[in-house]
Amino acid sequence: MPDLLLGSIGQPVMFLLLFAYVFAGSLGGDAYREFLVCGIFAQVVAMNAAFTTMAVASDLTKGIIDRFRSLPMSRLAVILGRTTSDLSVNGVTLIVMSVTGLMAGWRIHGGVGGAVSAYAVLLLFAFAMSWVGSFVGLLCRTVEVAQSAGLMWLFPVTFISSVFVPTGNMPAAIRVIAEWNPVTAVADTSRELFASTAPPGFPPPGGWPGERPVLYAVLSSVAIIALFAPLTVSRYRRVASR
Repeated sequence: MPDLLLGSIGQPVMFLLLFAYVFAGSLGGDAYREFLVCGIFAQVVAMNAAFTTMAVASDLTKGIIDRFRSLPMSRLAVILGRTTSDLSVNGVTLIVMSVTGLMAGWRIHGGVGGAVSAYAVLLLFAFAMSWVGSFVGLLCRTVEVAQSAGLMWLFPVTFISSVFVPTGNMPAAIRVIAEWNPVTAVADTSRELFASTAPPGFPPPGGWPGERPVLYAVLSSVAIIALFAPLTVSRYRRVASR
């Protein structure tokens, strides 16, 4: 579905360019661009869960699931196929975003090992979020409902994080939520492994997750998969049996 692929790429590119060239002058210039690009990486793999939601809802309304029911195949295979294919879409999106970031002034300072580790954590988190997106899609009866439901929860999750600004500058109550937000951990992991600089005056990540972003990002991703994979399969069995 080329339109979904274009949508998954176009939105994060727009965010990156807008913030990099409209707000960077007030927030730290080139240093903020490096800070921002790593945050956008985390945002894009989280936001792409909305496209998973719409794709699953579309499959339900088009009768594709009914065809799968007649085949001698595991019901897990349908959902696993969806999440795996969306993982490849996230891989393409990260490539495009990396090229765009390089054009905007972002650089990889952490070496090959750090870069590979950073992309691995991003893809693991993308895989985890696609399970969440699949579960939400199975709850929706129409594609229109899925479009709203897929984005409704993602905007606060991605904006109450360190994607665009450090958590240390947030009000106390919101700061605690942002520090424990897995999106923050993935963004901070990218900055640590890519060795990206932060603008002067930006406080370092705080709290236990901020001190161990890589560990927390991996644990959060594994926990999301462990929670939503069985929930999604269980919901799919109920939907497919109708």
